[in-house]
Amino acid sequence: MAKIVNSWNEWDPLKRVIVGRPEGTNIPAPEPAWWYNCPEGGYPLGAFGPFPQEMYDNANEQMDYFIKVMEKRGIIVDRVELHPGMHDRRAVSTPDWTQLNQHGVNNVRDVFLPVGNEIMEATTCRRSRWYEYLNLRPLFEKYFEEDPEFLHTAAPKPRLTDESYNKNYYYYFDNGWTDEEKRKHLHNWNFQLSEKEPLWDAADAARFGKDIFWQCSTVTNKKGMDWVKRYFSSKGIRVHKVLFENNFQPWHIDVDMLPVRPGLAIYNPEWYPLTENFKKLMKMNDWELIPAAKPTHVYKNKVYLIAEYGRKSWISMNTFSLGPNTICVEAHETAYMEQLDKLGIEVIPIPYETVVPLGGALHCTTLDVYREGTCEDYFPKQIPGY
Repeated sequence: MAKIVNSWNEWDPLKRVIVGRPEGTNIPAPEPAWWYNCPEGGYPLGAFGPFPQEMYDNANEQMDYFIKVMEKRGIIVDRVELHPGMHDRRAVSTPDWTQLNQHGVNNVRDVFLPVGNEIMEATTCRRSRWYEYLNLRPLFEKYFEEDPEFLHTAAPKPRLTDESYNKNYYYYFDNGWTDEEKRKHLHNWNFQLSEKEPLWDAADAARFGKDIFWQCSTVTNKKGMDWVKRYFSSKGIRVHKVLFENNFQPWHIDVDMLPVRPGLAIYNPEWYPLTENFKKLMKMNDWELIPAAKPTHVYKNKVYLIAEYGRKSWISMNTFSLGPNTICVEAHETAYMEQLDKLGIEVIPIPYETVVPLGGALHCTTLDVYREGTCEDYFPKQIPGY
């Protein structure tokens, strides 16, 4: 029986990966965890539904190219199998709530966390993503049958009642608070989530072997951070929280900071690390933190989940490593590619600008199931209590 699941960090040589699917992705119906408002694209506040078919077709074409690039390098690519409920865009419910549509399964990174021989399903904090795990269950069942060491686990499913959210958060964010008030909320880690139950997204985690850096964000609350710290500490894995300045609605660490190889991590110079212990830990273990080159591509899509119309986006940092010195980068982000090239990294340009509007880029849409290597300690010097 083969070993299928082994993934300790973001950079070891890649041998197997899961890639999401654009079809089934929706403009989400309103829910307490997120308000979507895109009137210029035909989806004003309260509107929801599928993207135009052309957007799915274009995204699939670029995603297929990305897959061929990886397969030519001998990497096994597994594709998500969409659950029928994602295809027909049905409403979903639990005894506590009803949600009028689902988000989609383009971004497998958000909901699933690989650590070593384990893949864990995150709680998530959005009702539209509560059932997203069903789309990957067939793959995980296959891995379980073929890999005797694979552990498929899931964090406790949250109830996501109205008590899990701070009432009127988005109204005040959009209509009331000044930037200084928003900054105060950021520094206090006080967003739309209450502390009723542990809530966290897997894409808030950046894996460095024995250490995981976890972003304080709108989709991971304090209780969620406490839960992951308790769980992984029992396995000898250290979880460190990190907060980034100026990002008033932080979603996922892979637009704020990502390691590119042992000893080198790149951060967002506009949403830079605020946590002093994080910077100190990096320095005392001889890790270099360098600012990323600014994004260059202007997105022109009027319908989007991310990458707003007429703007550049820090999704440029959302790259995917095929090895410690080989990184896939969105092909239009020329400044970032030049920066990585000067650092001695082989850059693989991947056109992905039609995938991004559906919610994520190269790192978001992949889940690295097998990377060669073991659990290394890249931070032997630790800060007590951090």
